Amino acid sequence: MSTSGSQAHPRFAEALRTLGLDVEVRRFPEATRTAAQAAAAIGCDVSEIVKSLVFAADGVPVLVLMDGSSRVDVERVREELGAGSVGRADADLVRRTTGYAIGGVPPFGHSTKTRVLADRALLNHDVVWAAAGTPHTVFALDPKTLVSQAGGELVDVRERTA
Repeated sequence: MSTSGSQAHPRFAEALRTLGLDVEVRRFPEATRTAAQAAAAIGCDVSEIVKSLVFAADGVPVLVLMDGSSRVDVERVREELGAGSVGRADADLVRRTTGYAIGGVPPFGHSTKTRVLADRALLNHDVVWAAAGTPHTVFALDPKTLVSQAGGELVDVRERTA
């Protein structure tokens, strides 16, 4: 395990330096591609994992930050954006938009500026964990700082449970 982003994807490590964030980036031999895998590796609750998910709203990429135990309600995202249609982005659009592959997308440090919606439930935790640019690396940060650095708008876009 290392600090100051040396284990992170180089683009993300540079973003951390640019933002002046000194966070510990942890690297795991097993993939932390899914929220469940990341939570198991870290030893935290799956709701403390931040999923960075790219959607296409009328063809325009948007990043949604969601806690690992919840699912995004695409209809609520559509309403929030005032879009005609919203769907999951394919792997190519995710890489073109963020510069990272699915499973390693961090909440900020992307290759393009994208609108960011952050589900309000992320603020229910003192610390959250997110990908550091690869499927094997994660970092911890308080959720308010994470949402702020991502330029996220706080919204309620998770699926309601019955």
